[in-house]
Amino acid sequence: MGRHPHRPGPVSAAPLSAAETTRYSRHLRLPEIGTAGQQKLKAARVLVVGCGGLGCPVLQYLAAAGVGTLGLLDFDTVDDSNLQRQVLYATADVGRPKAVVAGEKLAAQNPFIALNIHQALLSAANALVLFAGYDLVVDCSDNFATRYLVNDACLLLGKPLVFGAIFKFEGQVSVFHYQHGPTYRCLYPTPPGPGDAPSCAEIGVLGVLPGLVGTLQAAEALKIILGLGDVLAGRLLLVDALSMRFQTIHFRAVAANQQLTALAPDYPAFCGAPPLPAAPVRAPEISAGELKKWQSDNRPFVLLDVREPHEHARRNIGGLPIPLGQLADQHHLLPTDLPVVVHCASGGRSQRAAQLLLAQGFDEVYSLRNGLADY
Repeated sequence: MGRHPHRPGPVSAAPLSAAETTRYSRHLRLPEIGTAGQQKLKAARVLVVGCGGLGCPVLQYLAAAGVGTLGLLDFDTVDDSNLQRQVLYATADVGRPKAVVAGEKLAAQNPFIALNIHQALLSAANALVLFAGYDLVVDCSDNFATRYLVNDACLLLGKPLVFGAIFKFEGQVSVFHYQHGPTYRCLYPTPPGPGDAPSCAEIGVLGVLPGLVGTLQAAEALKIILGLGDVLAGRLLLVDALSMRFQTIHFRAVAANQQLTALAPDYPAFCGAPPLPAAPVRAPEISAGELKKWQSDNRPFVLLDVREPHEHARRNIGGLPIPLGQLADQHHLLPTDLPVVVHCASGGRSQRAAQLLLAQGFDEVYSLRNGLADY
């Protein structure tokens, strides 16, 4: 498949209702936006990849601004460890699919927009189909395999891509593929080595940082739709929340990185990680009552705790502690001839860990339903 350069097409007439005119009145008063600009927003179709820390503020601000169609792409469920920074979710949402919950909250926030829920694991097999129906993609993912996949799919389809990333107290924002501008691969030609870029689950992140970076991503998306301002194409904005300093790095397009003809077959392998199943097959679950009976009956099995060390130290029910972020490299420590019961705090991480073990060839793996919350 060849690359199709991004050329904004004609905006269909999207008249505003009286209620919309009142809702968006502060936009309409800006001569740079006005009614014509708000109609552009209403006609726009934006896909947000990831409904986590970055995705929450992006979705909230794009919905509030009146972006007419929002796509929510995420296969994960809400975990109680998300609530420190993923502000769309509440305690009652733990265990539910993020894309579904986020859709419910956004529908209540703005009833005048359309929401497409894509509760799916993004892969090379479905990326081009999922992205094709949108004008713009906002990458709010948290891993390198997804970032390279999103970049390549947007390049092939000619879609502008708004990028954001966070690390402890620092963030990054840029825009790729905008008016033939540089790509993600122009900035990062190769992924870091395994273990060189630990996840938020492994090292933590300041709770407000995703809100700061995600809001900047939303601003770039609105500028692209409206044709306003100086878009962050060819520039990487660095955010340091501790010093509250912003630095801009300029980078150029590399021709070799703009001549992609097809998606790579295996992005996790490209980034040094074991592949997950093409679709998130939910692992079998076991209840707290069933687990306690297994323990009282002295049934042979392996209990695996995939929480972080500080969580295990605060409360544990025995078993082998291997944090989820390290499981891909340490799953060989588990015997393959016994059933494995995986647990976390509320069942979200354990379900992902169980899926990973099943993908690695383990025959009998169970996720503790609702985690320690029910134990």
